[in-house]
Amino acid sequence: MKKKISVLAAVLLAFGLAACGNNAAQATNDTTQTIQAESAKETDTSNNPEETQQAVTNEAASNTNDEIVGDISSEVTESPEENGGTLVVYFSATGTTKGVAEKIAGITGADTYEIKAAQEYTDADLNWNDSSSRSTKEQNDSSARPEIGSDAVSLDGYTTIYIGYPIWWGEEPRIMDTFVESYSFDGITMIPFCTSSSSGIGRSGQNLADNAGTGTWLDGKRFGSGASEDEIRSWIEGLQ
Repeated sequence: MKKKISVLAAVLLAFGLAACGNNAAQATNDTTQTIQAESAKETDTSNNPEETQQAVTNEAASNTNDEIVGDISSEVTESPEENGGTLVVYFSATGTTKGVAEKIAGITGADTYEIKAAQEYTDADLNWNDSSSRSTKEQNDSSARPEIGSDAVSLDGYTTIYIGYPIWWGEEPRIMDTFVESYSFDGITMIPFCTSSSSGIGRSGQNLADNAGTGTWLDGKRFGSGASEDEIRSWIEGLQ
């Protein structure tokens, strides 16, 4: 009887050990499968060209947007109020008047607007020794109004305008009359300046004031081609 009991106990013990072994093996297999699954998922993600490319594209798009915003903000211009409400308008056929205009703008912090002829003046057009040259014919005709080719300018917010031009045949170029007749200068102080090799400003400033019919026009100033910044600054300070 004791022998049978011993045999039965041995059999039960063997079954118990087998069951424990199976459970441990199953747990090990489950853990292994979980690790393999996670590893496979990471491998698939890193090797997926579409997902990798999409991530790169998204990052590049974000950087590009930042650069675009920076470019746009850098292109924003100051308003007339930020520039003291001052504008320099000028016509310059040879570049001399432009040089003075840029110096005035630099001293006052003003905006600039260049009057450009729709039909640009050539050297032949400017030949004052030729009675049939374009500029000679225009200056001999006080009603001539050459067309302006530059875009229109808004005068909103400006309270002071320096208006410059070369002296042609003792007067303002007729294109300047075209300009002043095209705008209203109500509430604006107009300050003429001109350039010439020897002629003074003459009646050109008054002619512009008469043709404009609006604005408060001050006496103008003539500058030579070699006008210095100190000379121009002294004139500007004397206006105040």
